[in-house]
Amino acid sequence: MKKVIAILVIVLGFAFNTNAQDVKTVSLEQTKGEFTQKQITLSEGTYVFEVANNNVGHNVGFVLAPKADVKAHIKNAYVTAQVKNNTKESSKEVTLKKGEYVYFCPLNPTPQYTLIVE
Repeated sequence: MKKVIAILVIVLGFAFNTNAQDVKTVSLEQTKGEFTQKQITLSEGTYVFEVANNNVGHNVGFVLAPKADVKAHIKNAYVTAQVKNNTKESSKEVTLKKGEYVYFCPLNPTPQYTLIVE
């Protein structure tokens, strides 16, 4: 029985480790009124968005939505806390399928930029 439990623990550990390696980080930077990255092209997959506040002077955030329905925000893409001046925050994991999305910050505020998933 101990061998079965040990094998199960090893298999689960390997599975979690494999999944963790499949998550990619997309680093974005905001300055006053804009993102420095004006368009992003990604492949299908799972991502975490890391947003840096580069001296905006107040807290910023991050919104990602399908281009076809900008009001349908992808909640897991929100940063887990507002990004304070000169700091970074990250989102939860987000799995993106092929299509066009927009990203923006209503707190900064920024224009809507295009994110394409191929």
